[in-house]
Amino acid sequence: MPALNRIRLGNIKPFVFFTFILILKTYLAWIAIFEEMPPWGPLLKELPFIWALFCLIEWFSSKRKIAVYLTVNLIVTGIFFAAMMYHKYYGVMVTYHALQQVNQVTAVSNSVFSLLAPYYLLIFLDIVVIGFWLFRKKRAEKLKAFFNLKSLRTGIVATVFGVSVALCIFNVWPNRASMNEIKQAEQMGILNYETYVIFSNSSKKEDLVDKNEINQTKIDQLKGVTPPAHPKYFGQAKGKNLIIIQMESFQNFLIDLKIDGQEITPVMNKLAKENMYFKHFYQMVGQGNTSDAEFVVNTSFYIPYNEAATQNYPDKELPSLPKLMKSAGYDTATFHTNVVDFWNRGELYKAIGFDRYYDQEFFGQEDTVFFGPSDEVLYKKTAEELDKMQQAGKPFYTQVISMTAHHPFTMPHEKDRITLPERYQDNMVGDYIRSQNYADYALGQFIEDLKRRGIWDNSVVVIYGDHLGLPMYSLDKHGLELMHEIYGRDYGYIDMINIPLIISAPGVSAPNTFENVGGQVDILPTVANLMGISLDQHLHFGQDILNQTYNLLPQRYYLPSGSFLNDKALFMPGVWYKDGTQYPVAEDGVSQALTTEKEYNRALELLRLSDSYVQQLPDRVKAEETE
Repeated sequence: MPALNRIRLGNIKPFVFFTFILILKTYLAWIAIFEEMPPWGPLLKELPFIWALFCLIEWFSSKRKIAVYLTVNLIVTGIFFAAMMYHKYYGVMVTYHALQQVNQVTAVSNSVFSLLAPYYLLIFLDIVVIGFWLFRKKRAEKLKAFFNLKSLRTGIVATVFGVSVALCIFNVWPNRASMNEIKQAEQMGILNYETYVIFSNSSKKEDLVDKNEINQTKIDQLKGVTPPAHPKYFGQAKGKNLIIIQMESFQNFLIDLKIDGQEITPVMNKLAKENMYFKHFYQMVGQGNTSDAEFVVNTSFYIPYNEAATQNYPDKELPSLPKLMKSAGYDTATFHTNVVDFWNRGELYKAIGFDRYYDQEFFGQEDTVFFGPSDEVLYKKTAEELDKMQQAGKPFYTQVISMTAHHPFTMPHEKDRITLPERYQDNMVGDYIRSQNYADYALGQFIEDLKRRGIWDNSVVVIYGDHLGLPMYSLDKHGLELMHEIYGRDYGYIDMINIPLIISAPGVSAPNTFENVGGQVDILPTVANLMGISLDQHLHFGQDILNQTYNLLPQRYYLPSGSFLNDKALFMPGVWYKDGTQYPVAEDGVSQALTTEKEYNRALELLRLSDSYVQQLPDRVKAEETE
């Protein structure tokens, strides 16, 4: 006999039934997201919100009550599931802003599915079962009979509603000032946090600093640096071509990595040994990942708080590296084998002023991997185009965006250049390593092609990783064990965001490994110094890391708000600064007194200045209309 027939019909209130269902889902979400879970925490934080919703249903839904309960169940389930999946990759809490990027999900469906832990699907089990019963009319009638649809007594509903709302306020109100979104969501409850973000953002007037009060001197003071009067290397590469190569998901631990004697990235290893190599260099991207890296590198501004830069700033007349290079007589272009509409890149390229872009329409559908043609196709056709630009007799600035080593790194095995040991087979860490080995090989082919064409020796070539490839939160137990094998210790936050920067400037610099800290925001001023381009009229939040040792780098997205790097450590806040955690940059660094609260406040102010400055820039469309 079916299970529902064995239960005395008309005996279960939907209020009670769906309370039980959502309590189970609450615990599942908390286990997936929070490192520590107090046994009663989910009940005390989430249940009042759920009961407040259920009380509204009891008050206002005399008809179709089950349908409304099912709808609320589906919405709450969706919120929990989105929070679990978002945290799995970004390590932060999802908000309604992320829904603006839903159209990108289908393009990265492989990445999304790779993050899906099987037990996450349990959150939909009740929906599948109930949906099965509702599919046929007779079963639907039995399901309706299962519930006692008589409304709860008004006095009981009013009492439960009042107590629930009071508890929700009690959970939210004292925790509004918490900087760390994960801690804030844990203290408020996930549902309270998501609601709080919606209402606080809609009612809050953004505290912008007047653009007339933002200047380079103020920025440099906050950063704690004094630009030298006579910087080293200034103008020593003047007149050379500039080629910036952005390596997809390339992390710094790959440099000099060997697995069972196999060198993983021999090309990058050689480049690091023979050129200027920055080993303590860090990503500064957010929701837009690769496109955010393009924005930060080409503007020396920070990414916006809640959205990809390409979604937030494309209508602005952005000061940029392409515009600086054009003012110096350079031809400018960018190369990417994906479609230009992905992450709204077409508008970004207009805003930062590239003369033209080359996307999938140019590269075609040859040797497609993930979103477009492979790195080999990218580099081959790009080299041919650079040769044409060189023959035109005008120096050029080009940015080249690699893509084959993209999450989830399930590159076709026919492209494998190495055979990894069994422990690295069929897991994300192993797939990541073999895809980066291929990316390294393709880069080597590109370099050889540039040398044959006489382009390499007449160019400054900047190579860096765009963002992390292996988020700590995405790795299973075996993956973390493999990373421990690679590092000789636990894989940590500072390792995760560490990417390499290599600058090749033939005839300008000798091989050197730099120990000072840098970030993607520093690439523009560093390159401008080498190329002899003045930044007097270009406000920038980075610094020339060839001439500075101290640095202050605010972080967003992959780390909680309030996180920052200085020359000694990565700081991540707890609820406040004082309960935050420091992670030394150097492996032998001590764990005390590496960062200060003043630096924490200065880092937050730098972000506010960047946000204020960019938001008050002239609108690009209006500027074009007046021309």
